Amino acid sequence: MKYPIRCQLAALSMLALAPARCLAQAPKLDGARIDQAVGGKGAWIEAEGVYKVTFPRNDVSIAVDGRKMEPFMGFTSWAAFQPGKAAEAMVMGDLVLFEDEVNATMSALLDAGVAVTALHNHFFFDQPKVYFMHIGGEGRAEDLATGVNKGLDAARQIRGKSPQPATTFGRAPVPTTNAITADSLDAILGVTGQSKDGMYKAVIGRTARLDCGCEVGKEMGVNTWAALAGTDATALVDGDFAVLEDELQPVLKALRKANISIVAIHHHMVGEAPRMLFLHYWGVGPAAELAKGIRAGLDAQRGATESKTP
Repeated sequence: MKYPIRCQLAALSMLALAPARCLAQAPKLDGARIDQAVGGKGAWIEAEGVYKVTFPRNDVSIAVDGRKMEPFMGFTSWAAFQPGKAAEAMVMGDLVLFEDEVNATMSALLDAGVAVTALHNHFFFDQPKVYFMHIGGEGRAEDLATGVNKGLDAARQIRGKSPQPATTFGRAPVPTTNAITADSLDAILGVTGQSKDGMYKAVIGRTARLDCGCEVGKEMGVNTWAALAGTDATALVDGDFAVLEDELQPVLKALRKANISIVAIHHHMVGEAPRMLFLHYWGVGPAAELAKGIRAGLDAQRGATESKTP
């Protein structure tokens, strides 16, 4: 049966209005509960059904290229909450952090069930150096808000002890003469690494396919790697994990549990399949203990992948 054009237009109008009506009818989250749990005062954004709490970083003076910057110019931490699908609420946010706050904040968030989804800089020539940690999660609104509060409180505690951000990790210096024993690290990591001038490096390749149909792997930069320098007793490790999205949180938790610092989380490619993220890290300690921390990250990565395999 064919309907008159006016009826068809009326039906289309009703469909166009449906998303807005659904949004308007979605149950609001309790802003007062969120405020109490997150330790701040938020506001409703009616147009999107979002409750947003902001925390300007006005406790430390920040300059970019010599010019003092106000919190309004992108130096405000925030967390936004809206009704979820699989749970009562979801949260997304971006925390403004100094270098000495990053890893304590990350550990607090991860322990509280809040995911860390990116870590990077937004500026050049900023003094002191500022990093931005993006977060997300689903669950009870109060639990998510409490988790955000715990992350922010970890940073507050650091600033309470030292008003100005630190410029070093504060650890004992690593010897500049390199003498890393490769065989013991091979055994821990389960790979055969490379040695050069007393240093050690292990590289584990992965593969991805780009939009062009090209398959890229280890030598094209799709890899996890760890490099150690110093001595067996006092070494440093730096490196990069190439992770699938489902592997990111388990690897972060494993590395932080091993007291290895995360220094960046970002992507290296666009349009790849499967989607690949890269997390960069740094640690100082006995070489074997650092290798065990990296191995814990590799095991967490494999565990996350195997749990998704039918």
